[in-house]
Amino acid sequence: MTPVLKRLALGIPPIRRLYESRNLLASQLAAMQAAAATEAGSPFLHYHASFDPIEVIRRHALPDPSPMPGQFTNFLGVRMAPRFLAGLLDGKEGQVEGLPIPANWHADVAEWGAALRAVDLARGSFAVAELGCGWGCWLNNTGVAARRAGLAVTLLGVEGDDGHVAFALEAATTNGFTPEQITIRRGIAAAQSGVALFPRQGRAGAHWGLEPVFGATEAERARAIAAGSHDELPMVSLDELLAPVARLDLLHVDIQGGEADLVDGCLDLLYEKVAYVVIGTHSRQIEGRLMSSLLAAGWRLEIERPAILVMTVDGPLVRVDGVQGWRNPALLPPERG
Repeated sequence: MTPVLKRLALGIPPIRRLYESRNLLASQLAAMQAAAATEAGSPFLHYHASFDPIEVIRRHALPDPSPMPGQFTNFLGVRMAPRFLAGLLDGKEGQVEGLPIPANWHADVAEWGAALRAVDLARGSFAVAELGCGWGCWLNNTGVAARRAGLAVTLLGVEGDDGHVAFALEAATTNGFTPEQITIRRGIAAAQSGVALFPRQGRAGAHWGLEPVFGATEAERARAIAAGSHDELPMVSLDELLAPVARLDLLHVDIQGGEADLVDGCLDLLYEKVAYVVIGTHSRQIEGRLMSSLLAAGWRLEIERPAILVMTVDGPLVRVDGVQGWRNPALLPPERG
């Protein structure tokens, strides 16, 4: 199935995505932030929440993060190599970034606030899984915040690009996590096991929005592999990924349009085992499906910032993905947070 057919099957058109890689998304985030005359005018402050995400961000921020040669350091003290995002973070080696209010190059107030909210609600230990983990952004950021809060940390990730898997392992090691704390699987996150095709790229970090191809026939898979355009990877079921932990404090999902399908296929597991879910939404249709499924299953929507659109003669385009943060009352009763 081609990416276009896959998007059709997922119900994404007529709203289409304006960008093809996370590098471009990041540059758009930065440009939109810089273009806002004041913070109040930023589209990234147009969120709805039952808690104060800005207070959460400020409370978790280090007073004075120290720089590290060769690394780019953020407000939490998390370090990453700028070469992970060549062309976007060039020249940032040894620099320290300020608060992501209303947004930074990677995410906005809603996503940062939701992820750190899960850390605040954890007790004793903190297990986080990131689907489509890239360089391990949310594993490292929430893991470092949880460790500083005195919690025992477990990091679980799934990523399709082999170069990005290496980035994630490198970043986790740089940020002080041990091999016993880190499990990064190369594969495609899905509701059930199977196989899928994943595009190859010549240089890791060149593209961050590559989409897996599900449902290809055996002949189609053989042609793609022979052509060198794709790798055949295992589909890692959520049940399999979460097997090492009895409870997951945060599930971060950003899988390029498959979010609603995954949630619909895993509702029972999510309710039994996952305390908080943060989802990057890739269309308004997906946002509606998630609300229908999770609200009906008893989940509480604590924060959301809808996908940001731009209108064209061909119809609306998604310029920036949306964000939803969901709390599971079955695992996090009101009196606990």
